[in-house]
Amino acid sequence: MEHLANTYPQIVELMPIGKSSEGRILKVVKISSGANTGDEKLVKPAIWIDGGMHAREWISPAVAMFIIKQLVERHDTFKSVVEKVDWYILPMVNPDGYEYTHTNDRLWRKSRSVNEDNSLRSRIFWNVFRSSCEGVDLNRNWDFHWGETGSSDDPCHDTYSGPKALSEPETRAVADFILDHKERIQAYLTLHAYSQMWLIPWSYTKTKVEDYEDLMFMGRKAIEALKKVNGIHYDIGSSTSLLYATAGSSDDWAKGRAGIKYSYTVELRDKGSHGFLLPASQILPTGREIFAAVKAIARALAQS
Repeated sequence: MEHLANTYPQIVELMPIGKSSEGRILKVVKISSGANTGDEKLVKPAIWIDGGMHAREWISPAVAMFIIKQLVERHDTFKSVVEKVDWYILPMVNPDGYEYTHTNDRLWRKSRSVNEDNSLRSRIFWNVFRSSCEGVDLNRNWDFHWGETGSSDDPCHDTYSGPKALSEPETRAVADFILDHKERIQAYLTLHAYSQMWLIPWSYTKTKVEDYEDLMFMGRKAIEALKKVNGIHYDIGSSTSLLYATAGSSDDWAKGRAGIKYSYTVELRDKGSHGFLLPASQILPTGREIFAAVKAIARALAQS
């Protein structure tokens, strides 16, 4: 990312927004063709994309980086979506967990913060399986219906939601940044794996979001553009209708707390044949598909 910022300083800015539990810097890549005017009506819309919230989902940060490189290195080709829309992309929300998947446990999911729990059950489990009791599921830690269905209060569980909402430095950093820019961010996309699904809020309840049809309309634009690349089909709907409940999720927070209209969770390739162990040969095809999808959203926002 530093190379891109140094090579293309006219459109790329690296924005450190905080540090992980283990001290790794979280860097947002801002991609913009120029400054906004002082007239609020002429301020460009912005899109937020994040990846790597769950450590084992390696395809997620890889796709985020692919999008960055396309927007930057081929900005003349994709001039319309760079000139008319600003981009904030955080490829790696959970750098500590990602590192741990390379050094210790390939299928690790959570962050790597140190948990303390005095319950007898957790203390017994802790003594036997200490490593499993570290970290928080960063996609259950957001302060919108935190701690409800689809999350766990057990530190040793994969969906542990943390001691309180936004307890983790990673989620706090992202939340603070988004809230500071919420007037401009019109679409929020968080990249996960796997299942090939384009998920809309709500994730915590089966009740439909108020502007359900708008979210579905924009989502269909995205998956139609995606399908034209390689013929890959993504299902669209809420997490509760297609997968399961996920209270305290980032897409619900972006919609319900930050007020970002078009908030989506994108579950990338595949449908389970490889699961989290997606072959490297599928990185570029997946990246091209998702880039087509986000371009479709960007063009729609630019025209609205």
